[in-house]
Order: sequence, then structure tokens, then C-alpha cells
Amino acid sequence: MKKGWERKQLGELAELRGRIGWRGLTAKEYTKSGPFFLSVHSLNYGDYVDWRDAFHISEERYTESPEIMLQKDDVLICKDGAGIGKLGIVGELPDRTTINSSLLLIRSGKHILPKFLYHCLTSPYFQDIVQSRLNGATTPHLYQRDITEFPVVVPPLAEQQRIVGVLDEAFAGLATAQAHAEKNRQNARALFESHLQSVFTHRGKAWVEKPFEDCIEDVTYTTKIQRKEFLEDGKYPIVSQEAEFTNGYWNKAADVFKVTRPVVIFGDHTQVLKYVDFDFVLGADGVKLLPPKPFLIPKFFFYHLRSAPLKSLGYARHYRLLKELQISYPDLNAQAKIVAKLDALANETQRLESLYQQKLAALAALKKSLLHQAFTGEL
Repeated sequence: MKKGWERKQLGELAELRGRIGWRGLTAKEYTKSGPFFLSVHSLNYGDYVDWRDAFHISEERYTESPEIMLQKDDVLICKDGAGIGKLGIVGELPDRTTINSSLLLIRSGKHILPKFLYHCLTSPYFQDIVQSRLNGATTPHLYQRDITEFPVVVPPLAEQQRIVGVLDEAFAGLATAQAHAEKNRQNARALFESHLQSVFTHRGKAWVEKPFEDCIEDVTYTTKIQRKEFLEDGKYPIVSQEAEFTNGYWNKAADVFKVTRPVVIFGDHTQVLKYVDFDFVLGADGVKLLPPKPFLIPKFFFYHLRSAPLKSLGYARHYRLLKELQISYPDLNAQAKIVAKLDALANETQRLESLYQQKLAALAALKKSLLHQAFTGEL
């Protein structure tokens, strides 16, 4: 530890306050106006607490818990549920605000700056401690008494201010870079989806249209019993949900069943729509195999089902809606050319998305590295 730095428990540096139960408060009591009532959703938009997803409650409900009325620079942490460990710092308050029982308010004392405390709690060091408290827990929960005892390394206030300045400047640059990378990733996907939609909305005069059920052979369901009925010499394997993998390969032959030609698979509950070719696809019980009739190339059929106009019908949720669709198609040669173009565009889209995803991962790793350096005295 650097000279002048001290190790203290969080409870020695800040006040921790939480809502004591719901006191009978239910969603029926939310109002259209009045004091704000924050939940973990308000911690989803960057460093600062956001009010766009906040509810409202009555003046009476707000004033019954004065200990959790928010102030500027308060730090909030989620201590329950899927968002456990999420943090946010309060900036300018648009109105009176309180919190629900999943959040804990942490108010800095005179020996630690609010933004320094916030950065400390978002650091890998603190988040690793959070995860250690959750390992093995049936219902994830951070107890206030445990958070109070969390160790915090604290430098003098002047050093805290310097570290906050360095981190804020660095993170602003990272945020800009992340936004650009994410936008480029989304643009790559949007370009493919736009082209996919145009293929099936700007059809030629020679295209034929038939009901969905007239375009497929008998539907097969992948239940555990019926798996045994699949031909063992099929060349298109589907790996079941229960398959065990070692270094990317399955190690239980019984968990693999095969089909004799390419098909489209669909699952109501898993929201699966996949094309089964030579690639291995994780299947599940209850997945439907949809083999198209000979006048349709399976991959063309797959792209048709993926196209935007069909998505709007909610095909990934309700098979009955899928059955109501009309399938339009040209001759087999034209289908093959469409598939070749879409495959090429899909491959390029995947390549670009992978590059942008790698950049996002690198930026996230850099942020973690900066936080680690900051709270080990190396920044």
C-alpha cells in the first residue's frame, strides 16, 4: 500500500441506508406524478442514475422513509436480483426521489469523495468481493452488514481528486470509442437485415406464392423418444441440449441425432430458428424440424422465415402464426443465386460484427485495467 493510504471498512467512510421492506407498497400504488421511485433499471445507463424508467409514488409514501430520500452525489448499489452489484451515482435530481427495497443508498462521509467511492465500488477489486459473497447462494443477495464491512483503500483527498480526474477523462474517451464501435456493429447487422427484407418484398413476377403448410413435409418433433427414430447414417448432425462438450466437441454419441438432408429447426419456447447444414446446432426437446418440399432450397426457406416482414408476425414465439404465412419463391436456379448472395453478405456481416465485438471487449478490459491500477496505487 502506498504511503499515506489507509485501509478502512466502508461503514467507517459512508452511511449505508436501505428501505426496510416494502411497508405494504405495491405496484397498484404507483402514480402518474409525484416523487420518483427508483429501481435497478435506473442503473442501466452509465455512471449516473437515470430517471427514464422511474415510477412515481404518493407524497405520503415518499415521506414515510426520510432516511432514503436521495441527495446529489449519493451512490446506489443493487443488492438483490439479476442486477446485483450494479451501481450508479446521483447527479442533479429532477425532483424528490426515493428507492425501492432492491437498492442500497451509500452516502459518502468527509474522508472519501463520492466519485472516488463510486469508482472504487465499480472496480474489479470490489466486484470480485461482491461475487465471492454470492457464490453458492440459492437466492443472490448482498446483506447490508456485509457491504458495511467491505474493505476500502483510501488515499488522501487530494490524491482521490487526482485519480477521479484521470479516470473521468479516460472513461469519457472510452465511452466515445465504445459508442462508435457499438454503432458500427449495429449498422453492419442493420445492412444485412435491410437487404434480407428487400429480397422478399421486391419479388419478381415469376415468383410463386403458397401457404406455409404446403411448402413443408411432415413436421418432426425432437423429443427424447423420437430421437431414436432418426437415421444413424444421416450426414447432418444436431447436438442435443444435454450434450457434454470437451474442447468444443461432443463426447456422448447418444446425444447426437442426424437428419438425411438440410432442414430448418424451430422452437416455440426457446425462440430458435436455425438452418441445419454441416454446422452443429444445439437442439432441445420440443424443437420442430421443418423440411421444405423439393421446390424450395432449404437455405432459401430459412432466409425467407428470417426476413423482416415475417418477424413482425412474431414467428419466434408462436408456431401457429408461422403456419399462417404465405411463402413466395422463384425457380430453383434463382433461389440458389439469392442464397449465394445472402450467404456472402451474412459472412461479411459476421466478420464485421466479430471485429467490432473484439474492439468492445478490448475497451472493457482497458477500463477494468485502469480501475485496477487506480486502487492499487499504480495510476
